[in-house]
Amino acid sequence: MQTKLTLRLEDQLIEQAKSYAAQAGKSVSQIVAEYFKLLTSQKINPTPPSTPITQSLRGLLRDSKLDEKDYKKYLEEKHL
Repeated sequence: MQTKLTLRLEDQLIEQAKSYAAQAGKSVSQIVAEYFKLLTSQKINPTPPSTPITQSLRGLLRDSKLDEKDYKKYLEEKHL
Protein backbone atom coordinates (compact mmCIF):
# COMPACT_ATOMS: atom_id res chain seq x y z
CA MET A 1 0.00 0.00 0.00
CA GLN A 2 1.32 3.42 -0.88
CA THR A 3 0.57 6.52 1.17
CA LYS A 4 1.07 10.14 0.24
CA LEU A 5 3.76 12.04 2.19
CA THR A 6 4.11 15.81 2.18
CA LEU A 7 7.58 17.28 2.64
CA ARG A 8 8.39 20.94 3.17
CA LEU A 9 11.69 21.83 1.52
CA GLU A 10 13.45 24.90 0.20
CA ASP A 11 12.48 25.74 -3.39
CA GLN A 12 16.06 25.40 -4.60
CA LEU A 13 16.39 21.94 -3.07
CA ILE A 14 13.16 20.83 -4.74
CA GLU A 15 14.42 22.00 -8.12
CA GLN A 16 17.73 20.19 -7.58
CA ALA A 17 15.88 17.02 -6.61
CA LYS A 18 13.67 17.23 -9.71
CA SER A 19 16.71 17.76 -11.92
CA TYR A 20 18.54 14.83 -10.34
CA ALA A 21 15.50 12.58 -10.69
CA ALA A 22 15.06 13.52 -14.35
CA GLN A 23 18.72 12.75 -15.08
CA ALA A 24 18.34 9.40 -13.32
CA GLY A 25 15.12 8.63 -15.22
CA LYS A 26 13.15 8.35 -11.99
CA SER A 27 10.54 10.30 -10.09
CA VAL A 28 11.39 12.31 -6.98
CA SER A 29 9.21 9.87 -5.04
CA GLN A 30 11.32 6.95 -6.26
CA ILE A 31 14.52 8.75 -5.29
CA VAL A 32 13.18 9.54 -1.80
CA ALA A 33 11.91 5.97 -1.32
CA GLU A 34 15.29 4.52 -2.31
CA TYR A 35 17.04 6.90 0.08
CA PHE A 36 14.73 5.98 2.96
CA LYS A 37 15.36 2.29 2.25
CA LEU A 38 19.10 2.92 2.31
CA LEU A 39 18.85 4.79 5.61
CA THR A 40 16.78 2.11 7.29
CA SER A 41 18.93 -0.76 6.02
CA GLN A 42 22.02 0.58 7.79
CA LYS A 43 22.92 -0.12 11.40
CA ILE A 44 20.69 1.69 13.84
CA ASN A 45 23.57 2.31 16.28
CA PRO A 46 26.62 2.99 14.16
CA THR A 47 30.00 3.11 15.85
CA PRO A 48 30.27 6.38 17.73
CA PRO A 49 32.78 8.85 16.33
CA SER A 50 36.29 8.64 17.74
CA THR A 51 37.66 11.33 19.97
CA PRO A 52 40.42 13.56 18.56
CA ILE A 53 43.03 11.74 20.65
CA THR A 54 41.90 8.35 19.33
CA GLN A 55 41.92 9.66 15.77
CA SER A 56 45.46 10.97 16.20
CA LEU A 57 46.64 7.52 17.37
CA ARG A 58 44.89 5.53 14.64
CA GLY A 59 47.41 3.90 12.30
CA LEU A 60 50.38 4.92 14.43
CA LEU A 61 51.79 1.39 14.57
CA ARG A 62 50.88 0.42 11.02
CA ASP A 63 54.51 0.22 9.87
CA SER A 64 55.84 -1.37 13.07
CA LYS A 65 57.12 -4.91 13.18
CA LEU A 66 54.85 -5.76 16.14
CA ASP A 67 51.99 -8.20 15.83
CA GLU A 68 49.42 -9.92 18.03
CA LYS A 69 51.93 -12.57 19.14
CA ASP A 70 54.19 -9.87 20.57
CA TYR A 71 51.30 -8.41 22.52
CA LYS A 72 50.29 -11.81 23.92
CA LYS A 73 53.88 -12.49 24.94
CA TYR A 74 54.04 -9.13 26.70
CA LEU A 75 50.83 -9.86 28.61
CA GLU A 76 52.01 -13.32 29.65
CA GLU A 77 55.29 -11.94 30.98
CA LYS A 78 53.53 -9.12 32.75
CA HIS A 79 50.85 -11.21 34.47
CA LEU A 80 52.61 -14.54 35.10
